[in-house]
Amino acid sequence: MRTSSTIRTGRTVKRNTRAAATLAVAALALSLTACGDDDNGGGDNGDKGGDTKAPASSVTLPKLDGESLEVAAVWTGTEQKNFKQVLTEFEKRTGAEVTFVPAQDPIINFLGSKIAGGAPPDVAMLPQPGAIKQAVDKGWAKPLGAEATKELGENYSQGWQDIGKVGGKQYGVYYKAANKSLMWYNAQVFENAGAAEPKTWDELLDTAQMVYDSGVAPFSVGGADGWTLTDWFENVYLSQAGPEKYDQLAKHEIKWTDPSVKEALTTLAEIWGKKDFVAGGASGALQTEFPASVTQTFTGGDQPKAGMVYEGDFVQVNIGETKAKVGTDAKVFPFPAVGDTAPVVSGGDAAVVFRDSKAAQALATWLASPDAAAIQAKLGGFLSPNKSVDASVYPNEVQKKIADALIAAGDDFRFDMSDQAPQAFGGTPGKGEWKTLQDFLKNPKDVAGAQAKLEADAAAAYGG
Repeated sequence: MRTSSTIRTGRTVKRNTRAAATLAVAALALSLTACGDDDNGGGDNGDKGGDTKAPASSVTLPKLDGESLEVAAVWTGTEQKNFKQVLTEFEKRTGAEVTFVPAQDPIINFLGSKIAGGAPPDVAMLPQPGAIKQAVDKGWAKPLGAEATKELGENYSQGWQDIGKVGGKQYGVYYKAANKSLMWYNAQVFENAGAAEPKTWDELLDTAQMVYDSGVAPFSVGGADGWTLTDWFENVYLSQAGPEKYDQLAKHEIKWTDPSVKEALTTLAEIWGKKDFVAGGASGALQTEFPASVTQTFTGGDQPKAGMVYEGDFVQVNIGETKAKVGTDAKVFPFPAVGDTAPVVSGGDAAVVFRDSKAAQALATWLASPDAAAIQAKLGGFLSPNKSVDASVYPNEVQKKIADALIAAGDDFRFDMSDQAPQAFGGTPGKGEWKTLQDFLKNPKDVAGAQAKLEADAAAAYGG
């Protein structure tokens, strides 16, 4: 949720195709890993996700006995439960008491209500660079102090630091990251269909046809959550149109009526518009929330509702709610190259201070440390952009390779485009890009109509 007018929040860093190719090659090895009993998908895995004992201290925190803090985030279920373990360790180390406040999406609206009522949380986890910019523009967010900034400088690449800055000042600690260029598949379905992992879009279509011919719908799509559809579009667009166009569209320097957008939507329609390629058809997909889109791919024995589901590394949390094991039953390949190179799209959640106090700044410092990230990394379904986190803490080889690939990319990544847009366009249920792409999923023949609606909404949100 985003910024004002035409100013973009997160700065998009320059990258090169060689770095993107390196990341893609690293990701290609993911599903080749033979996983034993300890290679779980993460999620609510308690004693499955490795040793969750507190790490040795690498960060200095103040004593905060008697202090109390509130932390707001939209996280629910296992993700919330695992994050609370990180907060519990902060309590042990400082003596502070931390309360988790469940927030609603879009979180910037939730925060506005809390602030209007005189009760803002001390820290909030914001899922978009634009939300940071908007919070700064409204005078809500507070700059990070020296200790948190120092911790960031030691543990994060410049690119991850920069997307948490507004006006040259550091406001956000990107505690959680996502590799959003992954396609997960049911290994038994692929085996039954005689299908192999595709590397290009054309190969993906061929693979989908093989899965369909075997009696299983190729794709599960969580269309009830509009953000999943923006992620589909961004991967196709980045690979097909290229990084420069991606940056221009993210800043609304080119219009959504541009021919490059038409090409990407037309390409998406090759899957979304193919009869029975999407589990439940368009109407079924639009009633399927993201968690169900994952679990229905990995339940049902030889006849799951779908053979593949697209989304980021965090899919492992939901796979962990099934009996499928990551690396054996559930495998993954990089989002196939639509153009010359495979796409590499990242997302993330940043800790931002809303009540400037010693305790709030200490929590930001803690979340910028490898100690905090390692706790949640061990539990699975979590990826940290903190380069000081030892990849060995991740609970399975697939997750280790995803983490290694993210860190190896350094500054060479593209941040989620919709997360860089103003909230009204790229981050609000039932509005803007989310709603238009849901409508396009329902009627993928209307490319021109989708483009016109996207441009009208973008122009209003960006301020012209």
